[in-house]
Amino acid sequence: MSKLLKIDLFTDVVCPWCLVGSARLDAALARLDPEVEVDISNHPFYLDPNVPPEGVDVGEMLREKYGRDPQEMWARVEGEAKRAGIDLDLSQQPRMFNTAKAHTITRLSKPNGNQHELANAIAAAYFLDNRQINDDNVLADIAVEFGWDRGDALDAMNDENELDITRQMAVGAAEQGIRGVPFFVFAEKYALSGAQPDEVFDEALRRTVAEL
Repeated sequence: MSKLLKIDLFTDVVCPWCLVGSARLDAALARLDPEVEVDISNHPFYLDPNVPPEGVDVGEMLREKYGRDPQEMWARVEGEAKRAGIDLDLSQQPRMFNTAKAHTITRLSKPNGNQHELANAIAAAYFLDNRQINDDNVLADIAVEFGWDRGDALDAMNDENELDITRQMAVGAAEQGIRGVPFFVFAEKYALSGAQPDEVFDEALRRTVAEL
């Protein structure tokens, strides 16, 4: 008899550690017994809810905040990304964008059965293809690849009510105590924070599946 493993994943598509963490989760899931059915729900979280629509220069922001060369900070996450099989060069994507629309189209993709894949695709478009994910047409192009009608996708990501629901969910995640992402909840019982090493994901999944 198959088991159902429910995973709640809190990320922001402009968070490089989320890119790494999601890749490590997917790799760990690929190592699971195929009898385990997995249901991943992606939830919105804002690294910075005040980012304007046109975005901000990440390098300048990091220099102002920490007084350090951003390359020093990028080196660690780029190294971890490489270990996860991702060729990441953060200097190639100079801006961080507001992600309200990206989160909204991701949230509304849950009934399509490919929400997690869409979220991964948006993150890859941003980090690896250096695309402008604050652009409606870029997001619509990606959504169409995952079964959306283009007009419906554009309407959804610009619906003020849907955007407000996304905002409330992101605020709610912070109010529940989630202070950083990626953040994983397995079977509504075990939580894991950060882009942990492969063995940590394997152990968390092993323990959770054993109790299903």
